[in-house]
Amino acid sequence: MDQERARLARTDRAALSTSEARRAVEAVWRIDSARIVGALTRYTGDFSLAEDLAQEALAEALVSWSVNGLPAEPTGWLLTAGRRRAIDAFRRRAARDERYSLLARDLDDALPGVDALFNPDAIDDDVLALMFISCHPVLSRESRIALTLKVVGGLTTDQIAKAFFVPVPTIQARITRAKKALAAAEVRFAVPEGQELAERLGSVLQVVYLIFTEGSYASTGDEWMRRDLASEALRLARILSRLEPEPEVFGLVALMELTAARFPARLDAHNVPVLLEHQDRRLWDQSAIRRGRAALAHATAAGAQRGLGAYSLQASIAECHAVARSVAETDWPRIVVLYEALCTLTPSPVVELARAVAVAMASGPADGLVLVEAIAASGALAGSQMLPAIRGELLSRLGRRDEARAAFRNAIDLCGNDVERADLERKLEVVSRPE
Repeated sequence: MDQERARLARTDRAALSTSEARRAVEAVWRIDSARIVGALTRYTGDFSLAEDLAQEALAEALVSWSVNGLPAEPTGWLLTAGRRRAIDAFRRRAARDERYSLLARDLDDALPGVDALFNPDAIDDDVLALMFISCHPVLSRESRIALTLKVVGGLTTDQIAKAFFVPVPTIQARITRAKKALAAAEVRFAVPEGQELAERLGSVLQVVYLIFTEGSYASTGDEWMRRDLASEALRLARILSRLEPEPEVFGLVALMELTAARFPARLDAHNVPVLLEHQDRRLWDQSAIRRGRAALAHATAAGAQRGLGAYSLQASIAECHAVARSVAETDWPRIVVLYEALCTLTPSPVVELARAVAVAMASGPADGLVLVEAIAASGALAGSQMLPAIRGELLSRLGRRDEARAAFRNAIDLCGNDVERADLERKLEVVSRPE
């Protein structure tokens, strides 16, 4: 991010071509969208209006920068343009509403050289408040994700739609509904305090992790991973750790760093998924592992009295994999214990399934299969390919080939990802070969 800022600062101030101006605008927006929208929201007191003003300022920049060149302070230029448009908007409304008349006068009478938009002490709070607004519980999960990526992450609606394989109008509708819902609920632009902060922080962390999970294991499409989406989630988590340094925020950062460290080894040269046991661990990103372990140590120390939270427990599991030289040398008994703690803290069939895999590695596939069959009997994860895929793997290891083939066929029917489906088909082919 700092390198992008430096590159923009070195850009020639001469007139830019249309394509150069567009790239410059996109770069500034990518870096500072949250600061811009946050500052304009603080300035106007209207989140929906602020987002519209920011988009209008971007449109103005495309024209102005192609003629006059890149300004010395691109972010400041956009904020000033947004403020001017805010004043114009309030003046237009002033004739209809006395409230807007007062706002217009107050905004217009700001002291020369003293711009509330550039208050360095308020910028971080602006970004944090924007994250809490974007992830407000009044919004649906899909709306939270779309709004967070749009106004905090700086992604365009086209980029968000592409990432989640949904039509652009669908994303636009989600964002529009989200703005209306926030306005109807009269959500304040402020960082919550006390108990509300603790409750709302969980919503923010959940949204960021959902984005990362979709990047790590794409649910649909022709790619197994979407690293750009995972990287965006990790960037948001790092920002959050600076703004709200709670133990579980560091736990989430640790989990994402340690998971992303394995990305280079998860696909082979032919784009075929490589399971953990077959990955070349020399390809793992050691810098990411060091960052993840440091974040986990911070989370563990900071949360010593309260115990590890869900993200920190998952990060501890990821650390077990990261420090092991092979699957055989992995501390599987410790991983089982960590999953048992996680099941107690946040019970879910997905966590139970992961525990079953760990038990299979620690005690053998038969013990793991008992747990998998119990999950299947409960009806949980009936629409997911994960359960039959793991069931097929364990049955195959036990030599129960007919049952394994049926399980893999079921997983293939349920799988929505092209790359993962191809991998399941390869497993089915292997287990179908004559002995």
